[in-house]
Amino acid sequence: MNNHILYISYDGMTDPLGQSQVIPYLIGLSKAGYNITLLSCEKEDKYNLQGTYIQNLLDQNNIEWSSIFFTASPPILAKYYDLYKLKKKAFELFELRKFLLVHCRSYVAADVGLALKMKFGLKFIFDIRGFWVDERVDGGLWNLKNPIYKIAFRTYKKKEANYISNADAIVSLTENGKEEMKKWKSYKDTQIKVIPCCADYNLFSVQTKAENTTIKQNLGFEKDDFVLSYLGSIGTWYMLDEMLDFFKVLKTVQKKSKFLFVSNGDNQTIINTALRKGIDATDLKIVNAKRNEVPVLIKASSLSISFIKPCYSKISSSPTKLGELLAMGIPVVCNMGIGDVDHIINYTKGGLLISDFSNCEYNKTISILSEYLSKCDPSEIRKLSRKYYDLEYGIEKYTALYHQLLD
Repeated sequence: MNNHILYISYDGMTDPLGQSQVIPYLIGLSKAGYNITLLSCEKEDKYNLQGTYIQNLLDQNNIEWSSIFFTASPPILAKYYDLYKLKKKAFELFELRKFLLVHCRSYVAADVGLALKMKFGLKFIFDIRGFWVDERVDGGLWNLKNPIYKIAFRTYKKKEANYISNADAIVSLTENGKEEMKKWKSYKDTQIKVIPCCADYNLFSVQTKAENTTIKQNLGFEKDDFVLSYLGSIGTWYMLDEMLDFFKVLKTVQKKSKFLFVSNGDNQTIINTALRKGIDATDLKIVNAKRNEVPVLIKASSLSISFIKPCYSKISSSPTKLGELLAMGIPVVCNMGIGDVDHIINYTKGGLLISDFSNCEYNKTISILSEYLSKCDPSEIRKLSRKYYDLEYGIEKYTALYHQLLD
């Protein structure tokens, strides 16, 4: 039986996102009996460092991997060049494998997938991830006063409409994103499956008090320090200034508070911003971690934090860090209005929500923090969060979707 699938990702497999949000799903789909060919766009420096490791991992799981190198500049035009290279490679792969279905992660990949569908009649899944065109504008990456970006916005809005109207199935990260897409003129009653950014619950185990104490000491914290943590990259969407402001207010109440950053980000930006705000550098700990190190390091947390810029495009966003933290039973303070976060935090009792970025709101949240933490049950948070974030459930949903489209 021909069950060959082409999975296209503009994100690289040698990037952390590819390793957490692409490869685990594909391994599961391969084990379910699908012959997966993965086409990705890799940053050359990262590929040189990790390409062999990723190739071996994919080989072990019977996943064929093909890639092109990412083009960084000039802006906009570089994307069109990458698109040309991806299309050329995808068409070559089709001639070899005669795929029945093309699964496209986000917009650039969808451009290739739609071309394959139109020419060869493949089933086409548009795995939208987020509202990418609106994210470019909301994040300040595309200034619409610039004629080039204005043209790019209009062009990709038309492309987005084509992806939506021609998809055989759409995958949304959030229920809120799904409901919004249903209002778009381009939407034509295509099924929309909601699959958020999942976490490997075998890798991210529940935090115990003993682990918390040991890891704090290993990182140079004292046993009774209150550790606020941040997991992930810094920049564009992630509100470093506001998170440091929250920490400053926390420090006035929890005198022994420390701020732990587990990141691959710009360490100096974190330090400079903290110093500008009058935060002592000794109250910060920044650790650059590989993916397999994250589940250990983050268990030093007493509480984690995730402030994301609230805007229209973020109703479609599923922060990867949230599933990973809740899988460990670590409570998170989040801002409202991001994807399905409000509902998930309330359902799992997995943290506290703030309504705005003011010291008044921070004080209000911190005033109920001790009582919340005294009642907080890490095992219960983990158990309830599985419904949304367990990788095995995510794989089951993708497998069911493939089965439905191909049988």
